[in-house]
Amino acid sequence: MSSEDFTYADVGATREEHFCPPGFHPMNVRTRLGEGEEVFQRASEAVLTWEMHRAMGVGVDASAERAAPGVDVTVTLAGMIKAPCRVVWTLEEPRRTGWAYGTLTGHPECGEESFVVDRTGDGTVWLTVNAFSRPAKWYARAGGLATRGFQHAYARRCGNVLRNLATEGGEDT
Repeated sequence: MSSEDFTYADVGATREEHFCPPGFHPMNVRTRLGEGEEVFQRASEAVLTWEMHRAMGVGVDASAERAAPGVDVTVTLAGMIKAPCRVVWTLEEPRRTGWAYGTLTGHPECGEESFVVDRTGDGTVWLTVNAFSRPAKWYARAGGLATRGFQHAYARRCGNVLRNLATEGGEDT
């Protein structure tokens, strides 16, 4: 996978949870999903198979059924905005599962976003959405703070939808 295909230089940098390159806006949203191994396993599978994204009502066109480095993914918002990305890393450990994708040409933003499910020592299961981005298209630049607000709302919605999927009927707030 060539880093020259991406619209930013720090490919893979979301592995470091609070890293943000100069000129980009950071985002780190953590949502409690529930407790226990079963919740962790369900949440992990929903993240790795695009189920979380599809349950949010966004279109997902992926070149594979599971996240893996090099998989191309186009997320479609509101049936109009197409956001082409490529998975840059994945993680499957006993207590942590997730992946990140980076933006490709045509994406309204420039940067990287990760989705990591982790189970802490006390059994609590969390989703962390970590990203750094800056506008790439005129309409993302024109949106200013509203664009960043939308990104944070999207990350919070990821957590709420995943909680519902992982706990079979958990409250979707």
